Amino acid sequence: AAISIHQFLHGLSIEERPGYGVNLISQKMGLHDWMYQNEFSNDTRVPVPHLDFNKAIKDLKTEVELGFDKELAAKEAARCLSCDVQTVFTESACIECDACTDICPMECINFMQNDEENTVRQKMKIPALNQEQPVLVSGPLKTGKVMIKDEDLCIHCAMCAERCPTGAWDMRKFIMKSYAETK
Repeated sequence: AAISIHQFLHGLSIEERPGYGVNLISQKMGLHDWMYQNEFSNDTRVPVPHLDFNKAIKDLKTEVELGFDKELAAKEAARCLSCDVQTVFTESACIECDACTDICPMECINFMQNDEENTVRQKMKIPALNQEQPVLVSGPLKTGKVMIKDEDLCIHCAMCAERCPTGAWDMRKFIMKSYAETK
């Protein structure tokens, strides 16, 4: 199926296949080579363009949604990669059981002694190389360690919140308020 999809998307015949006995191999890539930049997007959703009502009502079999052009479709797809549901950590509820670190598929949650930012970034399970993206550092926990999470790696899957026995992890929707709304 993957070969057919690849061929179709590249405008090639889906009938063409690698010869018998030919294996397709993958290129090994490091985590920082394939991940996307997990930044907040302030772009609002663009509604799908629709056919004019008067034209659509003339023939009820007419397709009403016109769809996106390539440029707008790509922009919408990129916007969707910036999830606005954020992990929220409450250090007072944390018992440092490591359940969140065990379940995290991206290994972005770390419990360690606090230190200078560059030192901490290198000591994380997966070093935090993107200096543009801040790491989340909690206040001191009961053992004196801190929880440090690489926001660039986090995919906001909510597994930490599901697994946490005390509710120290929570998922919350980020809603940006304009300055006028806060007055």
